[in-house]
Amino acid sequence: MRIKIQLFVLIFFLLSTKSIAEKVNSIDIVGNDRISKDTIILFSKVSKNDEIINSKQLNEIFKDIYSTNFFSNVEITFENNILTIKVVENPIINEVEFNGIKSKKLQEQIYKTLRLKNKSSFAEKIAAKDLVNIKNSLKSSGFYFSDVQLQIKENLNNSINLIYDINLGDRALISKINFLGNKVFKDRKLRSLITSEETKFWKFISGKKYLDESRMNLDKRLLKNFYLNKGYYRAQITSSFASYLQESNFELAFTINAGKKYYLNQLTLLIPDDFNKDPFQIIISKLEELKGKPYSLNEIQKIIKLIERISLYNDYEFIDAEIYEEIVDNNKLNLKIRIEENTDKYFVNEINIFGNYITEEAVIRNNLLISEGDALNNIIYNKSINELKSLNIFKTVESKIVDSVNDNKKNIDIEIEEKPTGEISAGAGVGSSGGTIAFGVQENNYLGKGIELSANISINEESIKGGIDYFNPKFKNSDKALSFGFNSTVSDKLADYGYKSSDTSFHIGTGFEQYDDLFLTPAFRISYDKIETSNTASDNLKKQKGDYFTTKLTYKIDYDRRNQKFQTTSGQRHMFSQDIPVYSEELSFRNSYEYSKYFEVADNIVTTISFYSAAITALDSGNDVRISQRLYIPSRKLRGFQPGRIGPVDSKDHVGGNYATTINFNTDLPILATLQDTDIKYFFDAANLWGVDYRNNDGASSKIRASTGVAVDWYTPIGPLNFSLTQVLQSKSTDIDETFRFNIGTTF
Repeated sequence: MRIKIQLFVLIFFLLSTKSIAEKVNSIDIVGNDRISKDTIILFSKVSKNDEIINSKQLNEIFKDIYSTNFFSNVEITFENNILTIKVVENPIINEVEFNGIKSKKLQEQIYKTLRLKNKSSFAEKIAAKDLVNIKNSLKSSGFYFSDVQLQIKENLNNSINLIYDINLGDRALISKINFLGNKVFKDRKLRSLITSEETKFWKFISGKKYLDESRMNLDKRLLKNFYLNKGYYRAQITSSFASYLQESNFELAFTINAGKKYYLNQLTLLIPDDFNKDPFQIIISKLEELKGKPYSLNEIQKIIKLIERISLYNDYEFIDAEIYEEIVDNNKLNLKIRIEENTDKYFVNEINIFGNYITEEAVIRNNLLISEGDALNNIIYNKSINELKSLNIFKTVESKIVDSVNDNKKNIDIEIEEKPTGEISAGAGVGSSGGTIAFGVQENNYLGKGIELSANISINEESIKGGIDYFNPKFKNSDKALSFGFNSTVSDKLADYGYKSSDTSFHIGTGFEQYDDLFLTPAFRISYDKIETSNTASDNLKKQKGDYFTTKLTYKIDYDRRNQKFQTTSGQRHMFSQDIPVYSEELSFRNSYEYSKYFEVADNIVTTISFYSAAITALDSGNDVRISQRLYIPSRKLRGFQPGRIGPVDSKDHVGGNYATTINFNTDLPILATLQDTDIKYFFDAANLWGVDYRNNDGASSKIRASTGVAVDWYTPIGPLNFSLTQVLQSKSTDIDETFRFNIGTTF
């Protein structure tokens, strides 16, 4: 009986894959109306004189045509060397209508999420997905309890109208965000990591104040990654839930179990015997450096990045890496990274992208490290998907590898969900010297091209600064960035010191990663500077009266070895820049260097040491460095003094110097741990600003200024507030002190 069953299965298999091996002499298309014969043949991927080998190939033709979603039914027959394709076309959508929504802006938002739009072919399965897309879009705008129904109105000529009946319901607002359980870190720190935010009366633009399940899931992932990077290998974000309070207000809560902190113990790299070991020595050295340090997901990803580069540079097209982690001695981790060559070798046939109704497809493809025709390398594939997620312009990014018509090739399907990418911000600062207000607008995906566009302005008692900046991180489908912008600064001191300066400039430049963690950003700058003086100005300033046109080349070298750019806790960073004059009525050469080092002493305690130095020199000994070009100490690097109120003095006005240097020490203080929304920091600042081109000047001589104090970072109901209280340790008689300063900012 067993032999008979096996024989039956064999016969069935042979019949189902019956060999045809006949040429296609003719292709007949039946049933088409709107869609041309040539287009359907193109969909089928079959041409005249091709061979039909077996019934499996006919099935692939069927799938290729049906997957276009232009047809409700497809029949394929092949007889007497004639391939007949009989189709029934889906109806065309004449118009998409929305009932129950008055806001045109909301209608446009929903329409962008639809795959079935005006003049497209109707497909039932896509219509079902569009219903889900509409509900998700409404949820992202706070309509968490909306109801959406679809009506199909049939018209003449095989056309239809899609009518969506929408009941928006009440908008769900997040009135409070809480973090529960064994969380180790303060609420203020955790709140800065997530994308959801509490509703405030001035947040009339932000959509992050609305309850959104997909955003809650993103927040859980962000929190999870944060704990993994802090060494909490088994941290669990066990739940996120919303509790109804009143009047459509909800309380969002995250339950956290941080667990123990784990440290890396034995780290091993396993390489196949037939591989050249030399390229992998850099990874072995990196693993040695990590021994004894807290577990960090970022560090593991850097190892994977090194493996990815080795596979690209050494033509290891089909290698894969598996990581094995073993807990030993209660809180230690042994790590094994096994590199092996895949036995199943596939190439990429097609990369299909869905859901990008705003973002251009080229933006997505430019961030993929893999393309059609490449070997399907799992390391590079996973890295590509992570690159898309890191753009922070998509709400979700999902991908899968699926079979293609060719046995040795695979298709990659990428499904994205887009999100709002614009932001409006405002800030204010007040100290014993006066105040500053600032306003900014930023769009991170301008016109769906992945371009960052920003505009900002800041105003205080003596100056106005503003600018518009453009940044394209993948210019012309390359790994090089393009940036340009317009900036203007007006400093008006006519009433007090007899002069006014205005500097308007345009810059254009590029940026790229030359080596691992080493970034170069060359640029070309054109500026027009005008200095006006009155009778009360000093003789030295009167000499500088006039109009100045300047062109210069600038570049910056940035060696960035920080563990992460946001909320850095370890690593170091070096930055060096130069401004080289090309044509100018006053030639000045500027250099600057900045170094920062970060230490994580304990959880919630990060210490930073930084050094900054800059110099500007007039190349023509007969001219002075213009007052608008001189150096000043940034206020964040010297607290306890009024901004711009130290250094050389001319007629009682601080006119900046030719040389500047600072040293800063900052550390968190382990006090007031029970205050979840407040952090206390200790700081020590030392700085010097000296040197001008003319010597008969009070205050030009060098003297170190120093201050110490405490800074309070407090998450208030109206936004993050920073307050500093400072004691000056050393100053000069011409310097002007500032005991306290606070800054506050928020987004809308």
